[in-house]
Formats: sequence, C-alpha cells, structure tokens
Amino acid sequence: MPTRIDLTTIINAPIEICFDLSRSIDLHQHSTQQTREKAIAGRTSGLIELNEFVTWRATHFLITQKLTSKITAFNRPYSFTDVMIKGAFKSIHHDHIFERSGDKTLMTDQFSYEVPGGVIGSLFNELILKRYLKRLLVKRNEVIKTIAESGESKRFLA
Repeated sequence: MPTRIDLTTIINAPIEICFDLSRSIDLHQHSTQQTREKAIAGRTSGLIELNEFVTWRATHFLITQKLTSKITAFNRPYSFTDVMIKGAFKSIHHDHIFERSGDKTLMTDQFSYEVPGGVIGSLFNELILKRYLKRLLVKRNEVIKTIAESGESKRFLA
C-alpha cells in the first residue's frame, strides 16, 4: 500500500521561475547538502526535461545509496512527474503541480512511495521514514521559496 505525502507551498514569485527551480538539478543538490546528495549519472546539472533521468547518490540513515528517477510527464509551467526507475524503494511517484494565484504561485507536491520489507518495512515507515521524507520535502520547498522570492534564481537557472 503506497504512502502519500501532500504539501502545498505558497511562493511570491512567477509560476515559470518556481517550475524551473523545482526541476533544477543544481538547486536540488544545494537543498540536500545535509544528505550530501549528488547527481552522478544521467542529467547531472541544469534543468531536467521530459524523458531524462538522473541518478542520485546520498547518505540516509548512515547508509550511502543510489536512486534513479525519470521525468515521465512534463507540462511547463504547470506540472511534471518523476518516478523512480531504480533504488531502494518498491516505488516512488512524485507529481509537482504549479498554479497561479494572483501574483503568487501555489506549488504542490504529491509524493507517493512504497517501502520494501513487509511488516518491518511498514513499521519503519510509520515510525521514522514518513516524517523523515516529509522533512526533506519541506526543506527543499523552503529553499525553492527563498531563492524564488529573493531574486537569486538566475544562479540555478543559467
């Protein structure tokens, strides 16, 4: 049974900037410094596009692991989807949705995943993993919001 995390972040910046920052490999690496996340294969910098993939190497729970995701849907500047094609999870499906709201952008994450490991995996998910993943997404969104609103977006969109 998949677990789903839904987040909405209100950003005082144009939808196009928010959309592009969300698909920036460089910004993603900047926002995940605590896990030393690094793009090591596929698209390793710049803006990821439809049908491209990226392989990330990161340290979570003292374990270095790799995860490869692919952009499977893309409708700039309104939505894109990435799915895990290789990694420790049974599945990951992440919809990124953007809506104009006056002069602001509503950025919504619909992040669904399944863990392996049967009952033990489910218990680990409920006790630790779900909160951990939500914190990672919130942190990433805070970084996107800060950069979009500060006018520093060119640093990650060049």
